[in-house]
Amino acid sequence: MGVVYHANYIVWMEVGRVEAMRAAGVDYAQMEREGVVVAVVGVEVDYRVAARYDEVVEVGVRVTEVLSRKMRIEYEIRRATDGMVLATGATRHLFVSKELRPMRCPDKYLDVFRGKRLTEN
Repeated sequence: MGVVYHANYIVWMEVGRVEAMRAAGVDYAQMEREGVVVAVVGVEVDYRVAARYDEVVEVGVRVTEVLSRKMRIEYEIRRATDGMVLATGATRHLFVSKELRPMRCPDKYLDVFRGKRLTEN
């Protein structure tokens, strides 16, 4: 069909999220070493225009809700050449321990997420 497989959009959202966290000064691997895991508990994607193979895409990332134990992040996936919105989506996350028990996220990370410093990428 010449179009990108639908699940790849979710992968792009994850890559965008991790890179936006890094740009905001949050090292996800370090968070995990400190015992904080950001588990995905929900995903939604609205497909608008199919991405074609070999097209370069950009992923905009925006934190829209942050509570002590959970957060929501929204995404906009665009074609790099003309800015056409290909898909929008969101992920819901729960902060959990290494044992996968819900936990309160440490303030040093909440401050970054609440400040919405995780933005366009």
